Amino acid sequence: MLGKLRALRRRHPAWIDTLMVTPLLLYCLLSAPDIGAGLDITGGEGIGTWGVLGLSALLVGPLFWRRRFPLAVMALVSGVSLLQWLGDVAAIPANLAVLVAMFTVAASCSLPWAVAAGAVAELGTGMVLSDWGELDVEIFLNASVFVVAIWIGGIYVNMRRRFVENLVERAERAERERDQQALIATAAERARIARELHDVVAHNVSVIVVQADGAGFAIDNDPDQAKRAVEAISATGRQALAEMRRLVGVLRDDGARSEEYAPQPGLGQLDELVRQVRASGLPVDIRVEGTPDHLAEGLQLVIYRIVQEALTNTLKHGGPGVKATVQVVYGPRDVLLRIADDGRGAASATGEGGHGLIGMRERVSMYGGDVHAAPKPGGGFLVVARIPAGGPR
Repeated sequence: MLGKLRALRRRHPAWIDTLMVTPLLLYCLLSAPDIGAGLDITGGEGIGTWGVLGLSALLVGPLFWRRRFPLAVMALVSGVSLLQWLGDVAAIPANLAVLVAMFTVAASCSLPWAVAAGAVAELGTGMVLSDWGELDVEIFLNASVFVVAIWIGGIYVNMRRRFVENLVERAERAERERDQQALIATAAERARIARELHDVVAHNVSVIVVQADGAGFAIDNDPDQAKRAVEAISATGRQALAEMRRLVGVLRDDGARSEEYAPQPGLGQLDELVRQVRASGLPVDIRVEGTPDHLAEGLQLVIYRIVQEALTNTLKHGGPGVKATVQVVYGPRDVLLRIADDGRGAASATGEGGHGLIGMRERVSMYGGDVHAAPKPGGGFLVVARIPAGGPR
């Protein structure tokens, strides 16, 4: 039951604070006519029913904000009570608001502030008792026991809250450390498996090379031996491909979705890409110079991805009526890509998963090339990439 009450208080703190102050507020309202008529006054002067109601509002009203501003509420309630005592106005039930504010300070603030709030409440108790006649030590001690009990209750609530917060923080830290240790162990195991699979794949490739050399020597003199070597190459290649797929599966992130091993796009799919972009509403003019002689599949994929990303960014940021031009120049030593548009010249967005300018630079740098992407001085956006025609670095 207490746990449910604490959970309810965490979910609706304002309503709970209001309910806790409501009994004091009702008591002040019900006793206001008698106190205003002077029927229940001990020490000091009466101020009438409306005066009691107004003073009660000044004392009890700030308590509704005590959780948000505990020190300010304590200072305001204590200040009103001090002015009341200096004006020789009799104490009223609403003066109990000082004890409520003191409890809040003790329960939510540091120890020095809690001690100061307790001292103010003790001083106020002595001042009220002095108005009732000669200050008696025994009466003051009895009243102080009540005040100190409330103060200790606030200190206990404060210590318990800090203790629970410390436990929660330690539990969260332990959980984070556990997750980090699990990630470290997983990464270490993946690295170990990757090294083992690398050795297996490297061995299979070595066997393929040896068998290919043997088949080349035996193809004229011993066709049967060459045929067996080619069959061995085929079987070893399939085995190496299977091991490589396992290696990729091990190194893939846990959150990555499973994908089919479909062929990667290359230069043969550039025309299809341009048709798709045109169907999306972007006029594209593509010009190709030279002949792509024996370009590696990885390099073809880089060219395709750069053109795809540049045209995608034109669709996103170019604005209405934009046109694009794609120029591909196959030289003897490198490949030049130039993708330009006449749109608004917005910077290319950097997306996730290797897209955007960062993805372009990473792909091009792998082959020792460079890429430049920036708005054109006369409007539009320009992407220029130069990639050596050799293999990756």
